[in-house]
Amino acid sequence: MASTTLTAENFEKTILEGGTVLVDFWADWCGPCKRFGPVYEAASEQHADIVFGKVDTEAEQALAAAANITSIPMLMGFRDGILVFAQAGALPAPMLEEVIAKVQDLDMDAVRADIESQKATQS
Repeated sequence: MASTTLTAENFEKTILEGGTVLVDFWADWCGPCKRFGPVYEAASEQHADIVFGKVDTEAEQALAAAANITSIPMLMGFRDGILVFAQAGALPAPMLEEVIAKVQDLDMDAVRADIESQKATQS
């Protein structure tokens, strides 16, 4: 499965309905983004069970701002609509595979419980 272009119109729906979703925030003028692009695309071909989205930060400036993107490339990982990973910088293929494995292996019941306990302590 190749990557999907994400826009302000389909971003939220994709994150909420996608199960495991990785999002690459990038720009055409960004050298590290251009080096990471083929690595990301190759991973998308190997993991048909994951949605690989790409956000062009130049075309989607409001979306990038809403996601607090200050450095690119920025990789975000979502599970069940919850942001579970965010890191700036171009990852080599082995590190990207590590991130994918860790995101896939998360105990989402534990993640949700942790979120709830953090909310309770903030109240």
